[in-house]
Amino acid sequence: MTTETTETTKSADGAASAAAPPTLEERAAGCLVGAAVGDALGGPVEGWSPEQITERHGGRVHGIVGPWYENWRTARPLAPYHKGDGHVTDDTLMTHALVRVYEQVRDHLDAHAIADHLVPDLISNPRWIPELEAEALPLHRIFLAEKWIVTRIHYAHADPREAGNGNIVNCGAAMYMAPVGIVNAGNPAAAYAEAVDIAGAHQSSYGREAAGVFAAAVAAACAPGASAASVVDTALSLAKDGTREAIAAVAEAASGHREYEPALGPLRAAVAPYDSVGPDYRAPSLGARRPSRLHSIEELPIALGMLLIADGDYPAAVLGAVNYGRDCDSTATMAGAIAGALGGGSVVPPAWSERVAEASRLDLYGPPAALAEVAREVFARDLARRRLHEAAFSAIAGPR
Repeated sequence: MTTETTETTKSADGAASAAAPPTLEERAAGCLVGAAVGDALGGPVEGWSPEQITERHGGRVHGIVGPWYENWRTARPLAPYHKGDGHVTDDTLMTHALVRVYEQVRDHLDAHAIADHLVPDLISNPRWIPELEAEALPLHRIFLAEKWIVTRIHYAHADPREAGNGNIVNCGAAMYMAPVGIVNAGNPAAAYAEAVDIAGAHQSSYGREAAGVFAAAVAAACAPGASAASVVDTALSLAKDGTREAIAAVAEAASGHREYEPALGPLRAAVAPYDSVGPDYRAPSLGARRPSRLHSIEELPIALGMLLIADGDYPAAVLGAVNYGRDCDSTATMAGAIAGALGGGSVVPPAWSERVAEASRLDLYGPPAALAEVAREVFARDLARRRLHEAAFSAIAGPR
């Protein structure tokens, strides 16, 4: 397993040469396809402990598996969602929705763009929903924390920048922020700031913070020579309060492991003091999901911990996140997005991506191609804006 972004190849005369690192388009594909595949692998075991996963599947999950309950239409607690068999969840539906917003705006986004474009998309355009096995409005599938965006902005007419106040504090905003990292590829600080602005329409407190840090991690993974360690270092340099402390604690616990199996317990123990959900995932603790400067969502620190243990290897990072259990579809989405951005689209096993695309009836490669095109346009705009700023500042400041 390695985090190197270049590969060593040999020419016809046997001389070693370094292959070119992944292009922007390849990193975008690795990020978004990798996120969708992680989502689909984690979906069927979401909410369960590592021990329950082992008992249900006769061992660890090593790829795409079927639903936890065969009678998924009526089984609780997930009914009526068909999780498993390669179906993506709301994490991917929201990620692709954000890509469509970028396609419309073709520039940096803010909370107002969410109000002007994302909300209408959720309530006006029917799409195929894999877990429902039907065409429906995305609003009918997304979780209550995402329905909040529609309630607050469309019906309550809240200021988009403040609409997230009062919502459940969870990973809802973070789970779909990977596109922000691609648009700001190589500029983690800009990705962080943009995601924090966007997430204001959805979340507050450490949920919003995680959205910014996740986008920054994706942007950092796109930098030349990036590694799992450099991504985590960047996340630590930008993260605030409990989010930073949780990432640091998980990174420390991960440092002593090279395989995810023996790390499952230590990583959970490391994040537990910061995680507000509590030991029983389906019975949250008293302080669950309330604003706090001491707490952190669980998913992002664990995703980064699995990235470190895997040394950036895509399958290992994703399978570690999946077998961790709890909110593992979102954890694997994040781990898959970052590992995919590090290595490019080729690191995502085709057997997984092809089956997910077929089962979910989704074009997994169209959104990253469109997003990379937008990212190039935004970069050109940023250059022009920077030159205008340089000219204006030079005129103002003058020689000293």
